[in-house]
Amino acid sequence: MAQQVREVMTRDPVAVSPQTPLVEVARRMRDEDIGDVLVIEEDHLRGVVTDRDLVVRALAEGADINSKPVREVCSAETITVSPDDDVDRAIQLMRERAIRRLPVVEEEDRPVGVISLGDLAVERDPQSALGDISAAEPNK
Repeated sequence: MAQQVREVMTRDPVAVSPQTPLVEVARRMRDEDIGDVLVIEEDHLRGVVTDRDLVVRALAEGADINSKPVREVCSAETITVSPDDDVDRAIQLMRERAIRRLPVVEEEDRPVGVISLGDLAVERDPQSALGDISAAEPNK
């Protein structure tokens, strides 16, 4: 069983700049079959945007997704873990903060991955419903 975040995380996270239009962010999520994108500026994490953020903070408000930049809807205050942190630390943070994904950063907020609830389910309890669903091939 994996003990460190680096053993479970998804490497090479999809990232965009703060100026990226929301429509482009949504397309990246669709094309990569993911539910979150990191917002990076000069190799430093500046925020996270999820598919839910796009719906609740942009579409539901009637935003022009062709021109509105992602910096206006992303979560700027991010909770992160290090690749060297114990997996239990990531689980604790997710539980305490009621979040499903954590950016994994090295020194100076340089992102190197993302660890998700699905990653943890596949690692810790692959026979569970969540583990089984998370390990399945994506719908096309």
